[in-house]
Amino acid sequence: MQRHTFVRALVATALASAFALPAAQAQTVKLTLGHGAAPGNPRHEAAVKFAEVAKAKSGGRIEVQVAPSAQLGDDAAMVTALRTGALDLSANSQGAVATTVPEYAAYGMPFLFASPAQAFKLLDGPLGKELADKSAEKGMVVLGYWDNGIRHMTNSKRAISKVEDMKGLKMRTPPDAVLVDIMHALGAEAQQIKFAELYVALQQGVVDGQENPLVNIHASKLYEVQKHLALTSHMFQMTPFLMSKRSWDRLSEADRKAVTEAAAEATALQRRMSQEADDRLLAELKAKGVQVTTVDKAAFAKATANVDDKWLATPIGPYLKKVIAAAR
Repeated sequence: MQRHTFVRALVATALASAFALPAAQAQTVKLTLGHGAAPGNPRHEAAVKFAEVAKAKSGGRIEVQVAPSAQLGDDAAMVTALRTGALDLSANSQGAVATTVPEYAAYGMPFLFASPAQAFKLLDGPLGKELADKSAEKGMVVLGYWDNGIRHMTNSKRAISKVEDMKGLKMRTPPDAVLVDIMHALGAEAQQIKFAELYVALQQGVVDGQENPLVNIHASKLYEVQKHLALTSHMFQMTPFLMSKRSWDRLSEADRKAVTEAAAEATALQRRMSQEADDRLLAELKAKGVQVTTVDKAAFAKATANVDDKWLATPIGPYLKKVIAAAR
């Protein structure tokens, strides 16, 4: 009798262990976070921070794999993957997300914000909440609005200080319809090239120049093939930090809390690093032989004023009108 009891106890223990193992494994949540920036860029550093904090706050349950440098495709491809649930997370681009949620374009109107801080006052308030609601309707959960900086122009042909200097330049733009409009308004030709292919395109003369925040110009070493930098400050761009709604819906309440808290820490870090980088990088770019010019911003703003008018007449007009009123 004692022997049978002992055997039954062994079987019960074995069965309990067999069922407990999958349950423990099920607690692990593996997520993939893709973005297009190079390591060293604040976008990547914040993505790594998000992964670390999410793991810590979930007691090790949430494991986030970060894939930088467009390893999972360009921003447009990652937006599609987010919406289908093929990708869990992305620190994406304003322009690419605007193809799905057009209201994102409102924040890229020319010369609308003098600093990222001005834009974040809006994005951290009711207008940002409205944008997040529109994003959720398209299958994307906003975890934070990161800083992609105030954008400036570089080229290999000539110094730019006045609007006339832009005429005829072949300028690369990301997939951002507002940027294309800005280039055309200034008399330049716009050509869309993936960021991962930009260095080679500039090196080979496929395009004369490009525009980006200083941190992207520096991190991707575009200064090696672009010797003229014009501090145009023509546009602000955010980096929407997004999660697939399908991935979000699979999380437990506890894990959603961990993800939200990790995103808040990562957002604060990314914004701070971007601001600190701008002040430092301008001096570094000058030291690398880049010729820096300032431009007549009033003339540039006047030349691009029709861009606002064009977009106010589109379906995003009502939202854009609120953004412009709040910004100006």
